[in-house]
Amino acid sequence: MKKLLLASTAAIFTAGVAGAEEIKLGVSLGFTGPLESMAPDMEKGAELAMSEVTQSGKLLDGSTVTGVRADSTCIDAAAATAAATRIITQDGVKGIVGGMCSGETIATLQNVAMPNGIVMISPSATSPALSSMEDNGLFFRTSPSDARQGVVMTEIIKEHGIDSVAVTYTNNDYGKGLAESFEAAFKEAGGTVTINAPHEDGKADYSAEVGALASAGGEALVIAGYIDQGGAGVLRAALDTAAFDTFVFPDGMIGSTLEDQFGPEIEGSFGQNPASAGAGRDAFLKMATDAGFDGTTSFAAESYDAAALILLAMAKAGSSDPAKYKEAVMDVANGPGEPILPGELGKALNLIAAGTDVDYVGATSVEFIGGGESAGSYRELSFEGGKMVEVGYR
Repeated sequence: MKKLLLASTAAIFTAGVAGAEEIKLGVSLGFTGPLESMAPDMEKGAELAMSEVTQSGKLLDGSTVTGVRADSTCIDAAAATAAATRIITQDGVKGIVGGMCSGETIATLQNVAMPNGIVMISPSATSPALSSMEDNGLFFRTSPSDARQGVVMTEIIKEHGIDSVAVTYTNNDYGKGLAESFEAAFKEAGGTVTINAPHEDGKADYSAEVGALASAGGEALVIAGYIDQGGAGVLRAALDTAAFDTFVFPDGMIGSTLEDQFGPEIEGSFGQNPASAGAGRDAFLKMATDAGFDGTTSFAAESYDAAALILLAMAKAGSSDPAKYKEAVMDVANGPGEPILPGELGKALNLIAAGTDVDYVGATSVEFIGGGESAGSYRELSFEGGKMVEVGYR
């Protein structure tokens, strides 16, 4: 089991930095694969934090920060571990923003990060399995566990007056974990899951899967899949056969592709993805717009926060050595301390240098519970007039 990281501030020093250095951070995301449409804005979110810190000139005697891309593919564990190995051994990264999908994140953590002592902060790996996995204090995530998403999704579905659903999930750690968490929560709330069936990504035809789902019945179909892969295929087949009228979309399905390819056809459907309302989100969205990318893209804000936490932890520890700064991540993420929003990383670095505690709120209201788990909140969405409309946060 993970141990709660309660790093004593007395044991963390900001003095004794040897001088400025070029710090490299890995950005390990699925630039190809089932969520490739989300990866570019996630990368830009992480790079936005790196650029902000570099321009401040306040990190470790004026050290600069640059990102090094690794394509995790999101679903190929071997490719993900090879990519992570490359950026650690060849490029010398001091930490990794990533992975993106749960299975490849687990593989990279166990086979690469832990043997090399590298900190990973994932913006989007949500499998409940990561909650209890031994990680040597090296793994954190800025998106909440799907154990939480299952409860939130249940609440939203029940509020729509729906009591029975069919569920299909992508056949991997993410899909299975979310489907199981949701089914448990929905049944506990008095709902009925008529079928909970996996689907494989990469198929040309999902008519057989949809036929089984339709036969089981249900007032709505929950698609716990990937919008750039099998999830979209299942949705298309269900629409073409009029198998279901209403669809429920978890985080892996929330993206511009869903609106662009299906918007007018999924009127009245709804879903949710991790996000937080408030001044932090507002500040990040403005910064993203000014930088020329869409900050509302799923997990873009979480990526900014992941990179920011690594860099503030380095400042708190007075070192870019992961063995040292891993102990400071919890310390900068949680209170007590001066609240820090996006755009205030230079301010945070000044406070840390002065010996003042900071509480990184960031773009997603960061608050870690347990060993690097995000408490998390969710943005509720609905589809109206062919558009994805924000309903609220919970």
